[in-house]
Amino acid sequence: MPSRPAILTPAQRKSVEEWRERGEVIVFTNGVFDLLHGGHLDYLEEARGLGDRLVVGVNDDASVARLKGIGRPIVPAEERAALLESLECVDLAPIFHDDTPLGLIEEVAPHVLVKGGDWPVENIVGRELVLERGGRVLNVPLRHGQSTSRIVARAAEGRSALDD
Repeated sequence: MPSRPAILTPAQRKSVEEWRERGEVIVFTNGVFDLLHGGHLDYLEEARGLGDRLVVGVNDDASVARLKGIGRPIVPAEERAALLESLECVDLAPIFHDDTPLGLIEEVAPHVLVKGGDWPVENIVGRELVLERGGRVLNVPLRHGQSTSRIVARAAEGRSALDD
């Protein structure tokens, strides 16, 4: 049982419980996903390949502003979550309000916790919780040169993708 207020909606919680009852492997990742790009899609599809269901925690707008700074987020959290859930590889995209997804990881209790290759496994938030339950924690390689920050900088400079 989570030690914090619930993050999942009742419908989301019911989905997670049903998957668990059916013995499906639940994979969890999280992030901002401010401007969805090909690097995100590759990463999410690879994460989904590690199990039967993929839950993607989405930072709320206030946490994005704290973590990323002025001008972010570009896209509101509800829209980012809806876009993620529209992807075939994503089953659920709950929004969390803290700077880390620890409370959401406690609630979801995933079998697999994954982050991008820029995160050393020993630094992945929630690692201990997942390992204590017998789960796996790993990172997957990121597509080189793909990032929202890079896209925003290119746009601010008036450059297109053809200029790279």
